[in-house]
Amino acid sequence: MGAITAIVNKKNENVAKTAVAMLRILKHRGAEALGLASPTIVKIENSIENLQKQNISSSILVGHVFSKIFMSDVRQPIRLEDATLVFEGRIHSLNKEFSDAEFAAKKLNQDRGNAEVLVKDFEGSFAFAVAESGRLVAGRDSLGVYPLYYGENAYLAALAPERKALWKIGIKEAHSFPPGHIAIVDKHGFKFKSVKTLGHTRARQTTTQDAAKKLRRLLKQSVKQRVLGPEEVAVAFSGGLDSSIVAFLAKKFGGDVHLILVSLENQPEIECAKEAAEALKLPLHIHLYGKKSVEEVLPRVLWLIEEANPVKTSIGIPVFWTAEKASEMGFKVMLAGQGADELFGGYKRYLNDYVLYGEEFVQKTIFNDVTRMYEINFERDSKICNFHNVELRLPFATYQLAEFAASLPLQLKIESPKDMLRKTVLRKTAEDMGLPHFIVNKPKRAIQYATGVNKVIKKLAGKKGFSTQEYLQKMFQTVFEGMI
Repeated sequence: MGAITAIVNKKNENVAKTAVAMLRILKHRGAEALGLASPTIVKIENSIENLQKQNISSSILVGHVFSKIFMSDVRQPIRLEDATLVFEGRIHSLNKEFSDAEFAAKKLNQDRGNAEVLVKDFEGSFAFAVAESGRLVAGRDSLGVYPLYYGENAYLAALAPERKALWKIGIKEAHSFPPGHIAIVDKHGFKFKSVKTLGHTRARQTTTQDAAKKLRRLLKQSVKQRVLGPEEVAVAFSGGLDSSIVAFLAKKFGGDVHLILVSLENQPEIECAKEAAEALKLPLHIHLYGKKSVEEVLPRVLWLIEEANPVKTSIGIPVFWTAEKASEMGFKVMLAGQGADELFGGYKRYLNDYVLYGEEFVQKTIFNDVTRMYEINFERDSKICNFHNVELRLPFATYQLAEFAASLPLQLKIESPKDMLRKTVLRKTAEDMGLPHFIVNKPKRAIQYATGVNKVIKKLAGKKGFSTQEYLQKMFQTVFEGMI
């Protein structure tokens, strides 16, 4: 997938060189074109060098790095009647005759107020920015599946899908653009408006059977929308509950479905994944790595996830390998089960909190994690997949599913403080779908532990005499030396 940028110079000075610098750092593999636009002029070239030669002068610019996934994808920016647009991502909740960007352009041409409509009424993974006279209008999908960051200093206010593009132009503090919001950006900076965000409501009493029935319908709808388009899709597969549900439904609604498993050698979870793939009757592609591979890929993963966070790094490495293999095998779309643990109480720490602090505390913790899924998982994984020009689609990451999960009583997620399996209603849904009992009742094991990556990073740090955090922080500073 491509990338969007948007920038305003608060002193009303030409910002073209700065905008080009942002595009240059976002130009990953597979980029076919780059574009810049003021509110009135659009320039698109096949290289940064040619784009630099264009005579474009404005204090407000939007930019686009174009990486084609489907034939319908179009080069950008797009000229509107009295403005210009950059749009990246997918709108899954409609059948349309145009590309996603062209659909957004049509809506915005009808009424500029439709910027709010795009966020409020359409399910998907996307972000956009519109350059108007004197200001930018920007928005992000309701759950923040597509990454977007913002920041400003005394001279500039800017947006980009990677922090490093903001760091590069002297904006040291890059914040996640709040999902489900619209922003007006001008010489005074950012002004946000909430359009579609989750609210904390009291749990509604329902039976496990009724909840499972509704969840099954919502999951079917979500997967069906996300397998439309490509003739074949990859599924990031572990053999666990979440990825097995995604794979099972993708097979039901999609075309050619392939499972990809990555791991360090000699991990016990590999055999479990083989058994699950055989039961699902889907091809499984296994790629095994040595300890040296972890050390080699670490700097690249830190560059992509833009954080020296031990947990995110140890998850990011297997995500990187999976996306890399999906790209090498020619897949343009990869499905994954991210989001299910937050929605349905899958993490073991929820059980620990239940024991220590009680039901109400756990409910609040789970809800807060759902509202932060974009920071916890989505941004990391999307940036990694985008680097490989693989479009990540997350069937559990829909507003309807999040709203439904938030309405469930805790007992449909964690039956009691002794419930070691958790995700009660999701397991019941999988059982009703016909998934084998050994998958339905498989205990969760986090990817960083199941693949063995977490242990290797700890050993690498120990050899240097550092804690994991110290080791990653020093490497992070080396990777981004001079930028932050």
